[in-house]
Amino acid sequence: MNKSTIDNEFLCKHSMFGGLNDASLSLIKPYLEEHTYEENVTILKQGEPNNRVHFIVEGEVAIVRQSETNKKQSRIITTLHNGDSFGEMELIDIQNCAASVVTLAPSRIITLSNKDLYKISLVDLKTYTMLILNLARDISRRLRGADEMLAMVKNRATMPTSASQSDASV
Repeated sequence: MNKSTIDNEFLCKHSMFGGLNDASLSLIKPYLEEHTYEENVTILKQGEPNNRVHFIVEGEVAIVRQSETNKKQSRIITTLHNGDSFGEMELIDIQNCAASVVTLAPSRIITLSNKDLYKISLVDLKTYTMLILNLARDISRRLRGADEMLAMVKNRATMPTSASQSDASV
């Protein structure tokens, strides 16, 4: 674990840092920690606490959800790549991890802790507010995507019989 060497250009490309000027980014950078992981390393484990948001600088991770009823069964929910983030939900709702995060390739990741986010709020409330709003927007986008996928699955499962029969006769 090292202090981050990430530049403002990278941070500007990430949605959580959107709308922040160089002064705000310079304020945040000392709080960022850089981590490197080999392939097939569990970064976060479902059901365990997490107090950091993670940003993928390089690499690829899988978000893996274990079945509540059959602990031996799990499913990859999604795969995240350079520029993506994870761990946001735990910063907002202060719950344990909803899923595990496993590296699919060697990965370099920067993190920002809940404690450091609080420190930023004490130093510069405007920067903190922008970070939280951007975090909320990211979570909202993911929720909308999940809603869309659920709607497609539900629509497929409840397709009227007459509609599928008329399609077959065309």
